[in-house]
Amino acid sequence: MKLFVDNLTNIDFSYLHPQRGLLGESWLVQLVLDGGLNEQGMICDFGVVKKAVKQWFDTYIDHALVVPTGMPRLSHTQQDGYTTVDWLYADGRQFHCCSPEAAIALVGVPEITPHTLAQWCQAQLLVLFPEEVKGLSVSFRPEAITGEFYHYSHGLQQHDGNCQRIAHGHRSTLEIYLDDQRSEQLETEWAERFRDIYIGTRSHLLSEDATMHHYAYTAPQGDFELKLPADVCYLIETETTVELIARHMADVIKQQHPENRVMVKAFEGVGKGVVGDER
Repeated sequence: MKLFVDNLTNIDFSYLHPQRGLLGESWLVQLVLDGGLNEQGMICDFGVVKKAVKQWFDTYIDHALVVPTGMPRLSHTQQDGYTTVDWLYADGRQFHCCSPEAAIALVGVPEITPHTLAQWCQAQLLVLFPEEVKGLSVSFRPEAITGEFYHYSHGLQQHDGNCQRIAHGHRSTLEIYLDDQRSEQLETEWAERFRDIYIGTRSHLLSEDATMHHYAYTAPQGDFELKLPADVCYLIETETTVELIARHMADVIKQQHPENRVMVKAFEGVGKGVVGDER
């Protein structure tokens, strides 16, 4: 008999892609348990399943940088509670991240896909359940988005939770209104501008030149450092909460359209976000 939980939770994270580099992502988690019935006539209590699996994802994947350790041109080390990852794009550009170990998930596969990450997670999750559970299947699916969306990564130094991790991200939809009318043109422009982007805070920037950005900060979980190509970065003057990203977008659009009322509806992952201040 099988027990299933659709859309058990969603995970927001970033991972290294062999062509696209640092890629923010948001996936919905689907779970199926296979097993016999216990003395209560259940495979496992739904409440126990949801709590245990969500806690595991919150600990190991959500708001982390997921690194496929079998990816070409990649090296990693772990020392004194920190993980360091170095990788070269195919054209020789550099990526470097050093973070507390909990902020980086090292996955022994050559590439992160919904299938490869699910297989890795399944082996880790099965040990959480009683002996009645004989098998477990995890699958991931992205949110169905009909309009524009973008993949972005960021880190929130001032956040007390896991959002402080310097390289985590989201796959987010976007709505932009001029005088209460959707502007597909503006949505397309901003989705392209933020395609596979790292949105950085200027005060976190240690150095920059025409080719590289170097970010670093200290947060409650420890010291964080990130180096990546300048052409995949977008700087703003504030922290990169979704509220401040939406405000930044609204301000820029208002400068371009001073006679119009501007509203930005920016999502952060699946089913949540903010409506930017109208201008």
